[in-house]
This record gives sequence, C-alpha cells and structure tokens, in this order.
Amino acid sequence: MDTVKQAANYVSDKVQGTASEASKETNKSVAKDSDAGIGTRISAATDALGDKADESKYDAKAEANKQQLKH
Repeated sequence: MDTVKQAANYVSDKVQGTASEASKETNKSVAKDSDAGIGTRISAATDALGDKADESKYDAKAEANKQQLKH
C-alpha cells in the first residue's frame, strides 16, 4: 500500500512542479514585456521567483518519492 501512496505522491508532485514551471515561464514573459506597466512587471518578476522556489520544492519531493519507489 505504501508503494501506491508513494506513486501517487510522485505523480502529484510532478504535476505541481510542472504547473509551477509553466506559471514561472508566464510570469517571466510578463516581466520582460515592455508594454506592461512597471507595477505589473515587478509583480510578475516576484511571482516568477516564488514559482521557481515551488518548482524546485516539488521536483525535490517527486525525486524523493521516486527513489523510495525503487527500494
């Protein structure tokens, strides 16, 4: 049963990591958009940093779950 739970956690963490990556890339694009207002650009840049942290966190958790599945 633990294997099923770890597999589900792995999939969940991978999905969340991928979503964070997509959000990060979108926010990076907004931050670079010279047509956007400065406040919008600063907010997007800040959000991109948070998304990067989330992406790293979820990727690490997914890798940990993947390693536990191998044992």
